[in-house]
Amino acid sequence: MINSMTYKGYTASMVFDAEDKIIVGRVLDIDDIITFHGESVTEFESNFHAVIDDYLIAAQELGSAPEKPASGKLMLRIAPEVHAAALKAAARSGTSLNKWAESAIGKAARKTVTKPTARGSA
Repeated sequence: MINSMTYKGYTASMVFDAEDKIIVGRVLDIDDIITFHGESVTEFESNFHAVIDDYLIAAQELGSAPEKPASGKLMLRIAPEVHAAALKAAARSGTSLNKWAESAIGKAARKTVTKPTARGSA
C-alpha cells in the first residue's frame, strides 16, 4: 500500500517514523526537495498544504516558475511523414507507437549536449 496525499497537483509520500512518532512527508516527482512532518494525519495535511503554498509564493517572489510534476501525458503535433515513419518504426520493433516514442524521447533526453570546439585550439 502506498500512502500519499495530493494538493494543488503535488503529491507527498507519507511514512510513519515509529521512533519519533511522526508522519514524515516528502513532495514527490520534482527535483526541488520539500519535506515536512506532522504528529497526526490532520497536522500532516495542514503542514503539506502550508509547504506547497509557501513553495508557490517563494517561486513567485523569486520571479521563477515553480517546478510542476509531469503528468505523463504529452500531446505532439508533427509532420504526417514523421508520424508515418514513427508508426512503421514502432511496428518493426514490435511495440506500440506510445512505447516506441517513449523510448526514443527518453534516449534523446539523456543525450549530453557537447559544445563544438574551435578549430585550431589545443
